Amino acid sequence: MIELLTSETPNGWKISIALEEMGMSYTWRHIKLSQREQKEEWYTTLNPNGRIPTIIDHDEADFVVFESGAILVYLAEKSGKLLPADRKGRSRVMQWLMFQMSGVGPMMGQANVFLRYAPEKIPYAIERYQREVLRLFGVLDKQLSSHDYVAGEYSIADIALWPWINGHDWSGVSLDEFENLRRWHALIESRPAVKKGLAIPPRVDLGDRTQATVDAGRKFLV
Repeated sequence: MIELLTSETPNGWKISIALEEMGMSYTWRHIKLSQREQKEEWYTTLNPNGRIPTIIDHDEADFVVFESGAILVYLAEKSGKLLPADRKGRSRVMQWLMFQMSGVGPMMGQANVFLRYAPEKIPYAIERYQREVLRLFGVLDKQLSSHDYVAGEYSIADIALWPWINGHDWSGVSLDEFENLRRWHALIESRPAVKKGLAIPPRVDLGDRTQATVDAGRKFLV
């Protein structure tokens, strides 16, 4: 049984969506970021970085995995799903997974911080990160012009990217100019497992992208 320690953020939703898609049995615990539970000693013993998500594989002597990309790979290998077995196919998925981990996530995260959470609005910083997000969206749009999914077949790369792309409005950017990215977003959004995973955990701590989200976010972004 997998135990998922998570919050209502894109990185958390990656894992709940993946678990639903893979049909794996799991339980979950809501880590309340607004109360800084992710910084408590019991949690940092599991995840030294003090971030979410984290999983505990109780079938494997309570083996702990942190960092969302590493968790996705671990679950894909454990389930035998959403990660090709052949070397080239696996590499394609890993390339786009790394693209999300090193590019889309960090750049959208910074856009979010400077647009929504920073006590002082710095136009240069907001524009710089929004511009980079749009550039990355353009890279994805070009890839999706000739692929249904980013690495060919539906995979953990799509699962890693989708929750971030789904929050584009919170970063203050639009998908209007990216026809292929919009098509891909709608295709994945329609999947039942995605809908189920997006509901875990309920949005009772950070809220649903309102002023309450901003107020809660400022508590753990200090």
